[in-house]
Amino acid sequence: MTILRIFLAAVVAVACTDARPGADMPAIPVDSGGAATGGVDSARGVTAPAGESGQSAPGASAVAGSAAGSDGANAPAGTAGASVAARRDSMGPFPLVPTPDTVRGLYVNRWAAVGQRMWELIDVAKRTEVNALVIDVKDDRGFVLYRSGVSLARAIGADTNTPMSHRRMRMVLDTMRAHGIYPIARIVVAKDPLLAEHRQQFAIRKRADTTQVWLDRNGTPWLDPTHQEIWKYSVDLAAEAVGLGFSEVQFDYVRFPDEDRVIREGYYAKLNGRIRAQVIRDQLAYVARLVKPLGVPNTIDVFGLTATDTTDMGIGQKWELFIDRADVVLPMVYPSHYAPGTFKLANPNARPYETIAQSLKDMKARTRGIANAAKIVPWYQDFTLGPPRYGPAEVRAQIKAGEDNGIPDWILWNPRSVYNLGALRSR
Repeated sequence: MTILRIFLAAVVAVACTDARPGADMPAIPVDSGGAATGGVDSARGVTAPAGESGQSAPGASAVAGSAAGSDGANAPAGTAGASVAARRDSMGPFPLVPTPDTVRGLYVNRWAAVGQRMWELIDVAKRTEVNALVIDVKDDRGFVLYRSGVSLARAIGADTNTPMSHRRMRMVLDTMRAHGIYPIARIVVAKDPLLAEHRQQFAIRKRADTTQVWLDRNGTPWLDPTHQEIWKYSVDLAAEAVGLGFSEVQFDYVRFPDEDRVIREGYYAKLNGRIRAQVIRDQLAYVARLVKPLGVPNTIDVFGLTATDTTDMGIGQKWELFIDRADVVLPMVYPSHYAPGTFKLANPNARPYETIAQSLKDMKARTRGIANAAKIVPWYQDFTLGPPRYGPAEVRAQIKAGEDNGIPDWILWNPRSVYNLGALRSR
């Protein structure tokens, strides 16, 4: 448990850091709560300080730009987005992009998606080996990227925080399809404070007083994963995204909160004697049944340490109990999240190749013999959290470790969607 505690301590330190856009990304309008995050995921190391994560190497062209308006007028001249006429959503469903044999992707937070950076990242995919973009459709504050037809989303105002216009959404997805860029819809499940506040019957309660909602270290309520309704809500949003042209759905935060004290303090309404990992397994099976008719891959994000830690890490993610419950599993194997001494490495963050290689070996060993096991597509680190500073060499080392271990697919994570372009091969 020592490794787990150090990992969770790193998550706490990261989550307390200012997540607002850095100097290379001008400030954007804040919501009524005064926060302007970039699709923050506390387990990912995503709240790196401004100016620290994902800087381009000298001579590399950094993806930067202002957060422009959301009406689609910012598609640069010369791109397909500038020439493709906006089509009415009543003409859908829209054609999907075939799943690449090898997925090589970048994460796009909601602020990048509604701004000029969206077009810049599409241009990166046109010029480099990148062939997929993971776009926040529902982030970890509960906000939906565009105006939604899902009744619950509308009822709680999930689609009212600087929503992308449907005209722009069409331009983005049509441009991606025209260039064979695979669009993936990221949908956060259990960390949805907006739904937890507006529908408190679905929130984790306090064991000492079940009339009270449990709050995490930041004063944020979480959804109770034992409620099937919260998973259905995410699938409803996924179905809507697929109808728009997203070609894969990726569910994140498919877990319990990553705080030790929730184990002592939390009350779960429909636990019914099950262990946490069984709850997650059961709910993932439910999601898989609902997603299957959509005809797109059903994928889930998990902690990278689940491949090495033999417990459920207190969050309900145990490798053997989820690996056969999705088409693709995406472990977040960020070297900065491994404690000193892990894999007998004094500083795993300084040894990205070795850290990734050993983690992937653990995944393959844990998966061996399990029928219908998911494909593994790792999330790699393209941000700096502690020494050394991550540049193209550190990013490329992770990719090489995957290739050398028979896992060529990857997606890069940077909280501000600013990447080391020097790490990417040209087309």
